[in-house]
Amino acid sequence: MVGKKSGKALLREEGLERTDNNLDLTTWPQVNMINQKNYYTEYLKRDDQILPLRLQQEERRNRMTTNAKDRDRALAQIKPGELPVPDIEMDLDDDVGLDESIGAVGQDAPGSKIVVIHPGSQNLRIGLASDALPKTVPMVIARRWTTNESEEDGGEPKPKRLKLDNGSLMEPEKMFGDDFARQYATMCTELKIHMRSHKRRVLPNSKELIVNYNKRTPPDTISEHNDPLRIDWTEIPNDPQGAPAFVTGKDALRIPDSSNPRYKLFWPLRQGWYNEHDYDEKRMLYDDIAMIIEEAIKTQLNIPRKKDWPQYSCVFVVPDLYERQYVTQMLDMLLRDFGFGRVCFIQESLAATFGAGYTSACVVDIGAQKTSVCCVEEGMCLENSRINLKYGGADVTETFIKMMLFDYFPYSEINLNRRYDFLLAEEIKMKFCTLNEGDVSPQPADFHLRASGHPTRKYFFKTYDEILLAPQGYFQPSIFDHSLKLQDRRRIIDRSRDLYDGSPNDPTSTAQSAIIAMTAPPQALNSHGSNGHGDGPEATTISTPVRQLPNPLHKFSEQERNSHSAISSPAPEDDDTPAPQGDGETNGIKNELDPSLRDDVLPIAPLDVAIVTSIMHGARNDDRKTRDFLGGIMVIGGGSQIPGFYTYLEERLKESRPGFAKDVMIGTPPRELDPQGVVWKGGSVFGKLRQTNDSWINKIEHDRLGARVLAYKLMWAW
Repeated sequence: MVGKKSGKALLREEGLERTDNNLDLTTWPQVNMINQKNYYTEYLKRDDQILPLRLQQEERRNRMTTNAKDRDRALAQIKPGELPVPDIEMDLDDDVGLDESIGAVGQDAPGSKIVVIHPGSQNLRIGLASDALPKTVPMVIARRWTTNESEEDGGEPKPKRLKLDNGSLMEPEKMFGDDFARQYATMCTELKIHMRSHKRRVLPNSKELIVNYNKRTPPDTISEHNDPLRIDWTEIPNDPQGAPAFVTGKDALRIPDSSNPRYKLFWPLRQGWYNEHDYDEKRMLYDDIAMIIEEAIKTQLNIPRKKDWPQYSCVFVVPDLYERQYVTQMLDMLLRDFGFGRVCFIQESLAATFGAGYTSACVVDIGAQKTSVCCVEEGMCLENSRINLKYGGADVTETFIKMMLFDYFPYSEINLNRRYDFLLAEEIKMKFCTLNEGDVSPQPADFHLRASGHPTRKYFFKTYDEILLAPQGYFQPSIFDHSLKLQDRRRIIDRSRDLYDGSPNDPTSTAQSAIIAMTAPPQALNSHGSNGHGDGPEATTISTPVRQLPNPLHKFSEQERNSHSAISSPAPEDDDTPAPQGDGETNGIKNELDPSLRDDVLPIAPLDVAIVTSIMHGARNDDRKTRDFLGGIMVIGGGSQIPGFYTYLEERLKESRPGFAKDVMIGTPPRELDPQGVVWKGGSVFGKLRQTNDSWINKIEHDRLGARVLAYKLMWAW
């Protein structure tokens, strides 16, 4: 009888028995489980793991090696009996770069290989860091077009005049609307009351005398050969095929309006933003900016060959409240299109303190079309104190012309869309506008109108209170025309958004949010259904304030007096966290404002209110900082070049803050610097710093990391 076989025996006979041959089941490496209680990584925790920082270390190491070799070579060449070459230990805070100090022994001066660029809405300031003053070039380009800017929209003049049903113009008192007439009359009445209270003589019929004189005074005609200050207009070839495709700078403003072919002026930057109204494609907008800067480098800096540009570095000045799209596009343009060896960025207010030599200040920059306010402390712009207002010297020019036309200005056909009229209006404003009440009296004046193809005409007129009321618009901005400033906003260039959640990530500040909250109608603060493009009728309505702006100065004083009794927790030292107020207003503004509201509402506020708001958010209820900022207000920019402006602004601030009246002081740039070039001068100083400037971005870093390199290189939080 055969016994029953076990299962193992059956598997052995069938060849299925499991045997251990010490072979792995797979050749794929097996990773053991991580101990969750004790694990550690060094990824991106050391400087040598970050490309920009690693390249800086390699550059320093190569520089030390080169210096050692040069020193050894110099010692080897010493003849017997000669003194050895002394070791020169350069200070880390030396203002001259090492490579430039070596070149200075030869021919090149320090900073001669650094180009400093400061673009603006109306002017571009450019120059080498070794220059004492920048070159100023109009930020405009003229392109061949079917019509010029004064012939578009049916030849509608600027400022816009109202017409009757039959097409004829209204009387000067009615041609700008009832709203302007009412505000102008109110400002005239308040000025008379203020002058009488200060014991100044006011004639009761001054307006009538001015109007009657301007009505009955005809112009004189001067032949061209008798005009010693005649203008050399830009010559355009008679053959349209031989005419240049574009003209930039001052030559563009001197092209005759009736030229053949026609040329249209394009201003790529308006109100500190991209000019999306005049462009249909963003590529053309970027190309115009590049062409203006390129022609300025070739003609103004005498660097005509682009193959020499990689030998130069570039310092580019950006606004305090910048747009990320603008910075990244400029970085790509400077490194790829222009081919500069390296590029760095600096903010306008910080550059102003570099140029003036201040460590802490409240910088007020009044430009042609925007006004910025920012508090700078110890070489850093306080983020929550940044304010950007969308008015400037160009608004004063337009308002001054409107007031003169209101009083029967003899040259009633003036049109700021025409090139020669635009230059004439700027000249008249700079010549007559003032903020000294002692100059307000009926005064005779004259100007010369020079137009291409026409004889020179000399006009006689009289001025009265228009010369003072127009610059007073800085403190009553509702008199300015803001109706078209948000037109076509975000039409071709979208706002920058976060890569992960898609939310807007352009820099903001609590001070700017407070200004927007004061400007916007109440219903706009609670509505979140805006499309964020600013080109609809709703955005146009919001852009012009229709109600009297509340004065936050009294409320701020009350909060300051009640700060010790207010029930609120103290603010942390971090500047990014706003200080909580007793009524929670600051926190409420930051939380209630929708990000799209920044593009739908035009930030407009009186200048003195904006300065106090900026200091309030920058000092964070610290009395010592408040006194320091109020005593260190530095006013720069071409819009502030009005006689009596500093004194008038100081009086306004003292009236608004009586508790700090003895501390308020308006300063000007030292060493007799031109206030228009202080920012550029600061950029040149910043570019010549040696070891304290680690903001340089080269092409290798940009090619590998793109815009991400800005997070490691900028002096502020990107």
